Amino acid sequence: MAASPRILIVTASLDRHARQLGTAFEALGAKAHFARLAEIGFDTGTRSGLAIPGFADDLPDAVCVRTVDGGTFEAVTRRLGILHALAQIGVPVSNSARAIEACVDKAATSFRLHARGLPSPRSICIENRADAVAALEAAGRPMVLKPLFGSQGKGLKLLREPSDLPPDDEIAGQVFYLQEFAGKAIGTRWTDYRILVSNDRAIAGMRREAANWITNIKQGATALPMEADERMNALAVDAARAVGADFCGVDLLRDGDGAIQIIEVNSMPAWTGLSRVTPIDIALERAGDLLAQLARTGPSEIAGSLLPHAV
Repeated sequence: MAASPRILIVTASLDRHARQLGTAFEALGAKAHFARLAEIGFDTGTRSGLAIPGFADDLPDAVCVRTVDGGTFEAVTRRLGILHALAQIGVPVSNSARAIEACVDKAATSFRLHARGLPSPRSICIENRADAVAALEAAGRPMVLKPLFGSQGKGLKLLREPSDLPPDDEIAGQVFYLQEFAGKAIGTRWTDYRILVSNDRAIAGMRREAANWITNIKQGATALPMEADERMNALAVDAARAVGADFCGVDLLRDGDGAIQIIEVNSMPAWTGLSRVTPIDIALERAGDLLAQLARTGPSEIAGSLLPHAV
């Protein structure tokens, strides 16, 4: 590894979290570069087959993914393809495109949690309204309708009976992702937990409290300190492994029976709320873990052996 490794921070915008990551990498002796995936191109006229702003015909030592630009299906597919390509030519990418794909698709997350035997509410993902109605009737309990691709608590609807199902034109992508409702209010307050996992370690956690069942910070929930919980921490680490994430936020709660349930895994988590209730410098932890991983693996044989095209 170079004495001052060059880290490409992929981010849809130069937000506070991206800037914090840049500062953290620089503090640890690395050189931070920023680019949107929309700015990186495939170019078979270069040695690597990619054109990355600021790297001429060279490659970064590693890529740290903060956020992926939204866009059309074609645009997002191309952008994730850039991450796949970087990994294929030997550049460490964290999180990997595969992990991002597993987390951004809630059904894929649920499938992986189930395959690993982790506790998570039953989830059903279908494309037929009649099947969705049948699932709600069979559940015998409330279910939450979520956009398959969504975050920050946007677009969630609590369905207590089939008649609560919105009309088709309000169903994102005409895909019905339904998850059994596992929350339970304590008095008039609802609570869940967000645990941040980095490099197979639970590094920070918070309790989120709200006046309604949607407990996302962006929806007005309050971040509170979280008491140490070894079982929750272990489940959060297992959830990160299930989706293949190096760095992620895992959302958990205790159901009506007190059992822990994993609700979602976010491969591109923000940490504004969490930073208010923990003394840990999350950006520094993230940067340090990525650099430690890079130091262990050393320079890529593939990326280091790219040769000019034969003439």
